[in-house]
Order: sequence, then C-alpha cells, then structure tokens
Amino acid sequence: MRGIIPYLQVTDTGQAITWYERVFEATEARARLVAPDGTCMNAEIEIEGTTLMLADEVPGIGSFSPDSLNGTSVVLDLHVADADAVFARAITAGAEEIYPLADQFYGDRAGRVRDPFGHHWIIATRLREVPEAEMVAAFKSMF
Repeated sequence: MRGIIPYLQVTDTGQAITWYERVFEATEARARLVAPDGTCMNAEIEIEGTTLMLADEVPGIGSFSPDSLNGTSVVLDLHVADADAVFARAITAGAEEIYPLADQFYGDRAGRVRDPFGHHWIIATRLREVPEAEMVAAFKSMF
C-alpha cells in the first residue's frame, strides 16, 4: 500500500461506521481489530472509492477524537454525485451545518457539516470546470 489514507479517531468506531454507511454509503473494507477491552484499534471503510481508517481514541498514546480536543484541524472534502441528497442525509442523521450547501465560485456545489463524531466534511458535487484565471479573479473579488 502506498499514498496517504486519512485515519479518523472517534469515540465509538462502531457507531461512526454505522453513521458513515447510512450517510455516505460507506462500506466496511476489512475486519475490525478490537482489543480485549473492546477498544477498536483499527477499522477500514471505503467512501466513493477512497479508503479511510478509523479507531477509537486512545489518549494514552496521544490519539484523541475531535470531541476530546474540542475541535479539529482537518476537513475532509467529499465529492459525490448528488451533494444535495448526501448533505440532506447528513443533517437528518444528526450532522451540524457549518455552512449551507450553495454553488461556489470554484465550480462546485458545496456545503460543510460537522458529523456527530466531530469531523468536518465538505460535501460537494462538481458543477463545472472553472479556468484558473476566472477562479482567481472570483476569489479576489470576494475581498
């Protein structure tokens, strides 16, 4: 295996996988590795062809969930066929809207949510390819 795979720390891996299956149509890719005390040390799911790893937080080794940290520094950018449908499912399933779904200057229809486990997701659908000069000009005009 090569490349970068996001590894999400959560307070309850089983609940997180169930939520990601329901909202993002994730599939569990491998068997969970669960310690004798019930702590899930590793699980793998796939969303839109991308692998994500998950594990329960283990503060003793510095693995904290966003809930324990009271925030996150990482945003996951998920491109799907129908952002409106996925965004609505996320909100219905308990996600908090960070900013609403809207057509963006860079060519995506996108909005941002915080999932029940503290992770932030931009849910987007590409509407059109925007030439770089047009995108930069649109960005600058916002300021």
